Amino acid sequence: MRALVLGARGAVGAVAADALRAAGHHVTGAGRTPGPGVDLRVDLRAPDGLARVREAAAEHDVVLHASAVEDPALARAVGRTPLVDASATGRYLDGLAAAVAPGGTLVLGAGLVPGLSTVLVASLDARPGDEIDVAVLLGTGETHGDAAVAWTAGLAGAALHDPPEGGTVINLRSARVLPTRSGTRRLLRADFPDHVLVGRARGVTVRSHLAAGGAATTAALALVGRFPALRALVARMPHVGDDRWEVGAVNRRTGERVAAHGRGQSAATGLLAARAVEAAAAARGRGVVTSADLLTLDDVARVPGVRLG
Repeated sequence: MRALVLGARGAVGAVAADALRAAGHHVTGAGRTPGPGVDLRVDLRAPDGLARVREAAAEHDVVLHASAVEDPALARAVGRTPLVDASATGRYLDGLAAAVAPGGTLVLGAGLVPGLSTVLVASLDARPGDEIDVAVLLGTGETHGDAAVAWTAGLAGAALHDPPEGGTVINLRSARVLPTRSGTRRLLRADFPDHVLVGRARGVTVRSHLAAGGAATTAALALVGRFPALRALVARMPHVGDDRWEVGAVNRRTGERVAAHGRGQSAATGLLAARAVEAAAAARGRGVVTSADLLTLDDVARVPGVRLG
């Protein structure tokens, strides 16, 4: 398999590229600046950026988009070459889905959240009308990439994209207590896009919630949500604690819960994205799909560092 990785120098793209190479695949790393792992210079913000992607995609079996540039025109640029996108921005993913080329394959959400979370939600025994809560717990001991930090800071004061309950819902301003491996935790409503990716199609209401580190750090994040002018503090939060992560999904009606955990959010996201790339290469012509359409719980359990339960 020949894979083109956009954003190959980033925290997620570098891990995914290394994993694909280790599995015996040919990888072309693409990035805006030269450096280790970059074989092709591509600046997606430049006037010729998408044209360069179009040329390169034609010579590859699958494209992984792991850069911070979110332009829905990318879906048209890759043509019929399957595209796996690791973004967590619902509005952008909706735009990609609308732009996919006829006969193409587009995998929306490949990584920890969405991606693994999408598989967890889809594995629940749910019926139309059910309400599902997704709990995302991220350790603060890990140094995250610039794109991940900017994405989290951007939640402050922003409204969720197309919330399932309708109306306007502001990120980080409402909370819910949910079960975790270490007991119940208070988590903040956050715009992870599983309500867009899997909730709509299945007729279920999916709400995602975020906790960062311990209770004190999550309370600080809630303060940023109330006062968005403080969003710069997100990048300045000290890297104390550990790098443990946990993602769980629970059905409010039945109480059924499925979850996964591990260490190192960026590494897990990259390894899960690599697994989605392999699945997408074998799914040409599928149209718009999610990780839940290509991977099962058993599949994600075989990803190094991902543990169910």
